Amino acid sequence: MILARAAGRAIMAVKDEGAVATHKADGSLVTLADSRAEAIILEGLAALSPGAPVLAEEEVAAGRTPTLGDFYFCVDPLDGTRDFVSGENGEFTVNIALIECGSPTLGVVYAPATGALYAGEPGRALRGDWDARGGDELSSTRAIQVADGASPWRVTASRRSGGPRTARFLEALGAVEERRASSSIKFCLIAEGLVDLYPRLGEISEWDVAAGHAVLVAAGGGVCDVHGAPLTYGHAARKFAVDGLVAFGGAAASAEARRALALISHGA
Repeated sequence: MILARAAGRAIMAVKDEGAVATHKADGSLVTLADSRAEAIILEGLAALSPGAPVLAEEEVAAGRTPTLGDFYFCVDPLDGTRDFVSGENGEFTVNIALIECGSPTLGVVYAPATGALYAGEPGRALRGDWDARGGDELSSTRAIQVADGASPWRVTASRRSGGPRTARFLEALGAVEERRASSSIKFCLIAEGLVDLYPRLGEISEWDVAAGHAVLVAAGGGVCDVHGAPLTYGHAARKFAVDGLVAFGGAAASAEARRALALISHGA
């Protein structure tokens, strides 16, 4: 959590200076905040776990992809760069996860603009609030857990992405109450019991997902791929891209997610 907060402090310093965005080779936005935050995280992880590989977004964009094994870190130093630049909301996050044997086991998600900090480890998920600029704790850290919801399903979705697959998924759910959100905050809303499901039925990178996935699992939820199987990580052959996912809270939401996925896969 200390590394995420340090990265968040650097991000907010760039924001206060006036963030200027450029485009990477893939067309996505990048700012000085991305590179500064990633440098802080990489240095900290090297000290914490010498020799452990780190799959980090800006390193990969620069052509520096490490050889991964059964133990590595997965980092997105600034998830939601477009929102960071536009100033539309404060939901951009710092994401740090530990991946073991293809599954995220530890995760931290920090939204420095709002102060919301989430952390997960096996059997325990936490929510706290920390001032990124001053470093003060704004509220006591507390345990969080998913809710076991039922119809009408409370669904969170991206502010910008959607598409026909997501529309069919929502139709298959029936009655829904929809809440828009950005970045990995969507996983954390489920972990807190505030919503039940998050469908992301389009391509997304592993570093956008891993930390939120870890927090959600620690809170009692889970994430499956578009076939209903547990989502796994470290797929270099796919350039670390995930072809869609559904995150869910309790057992009822898990069953409903797989039911809806089965329906849309058969054209219903």
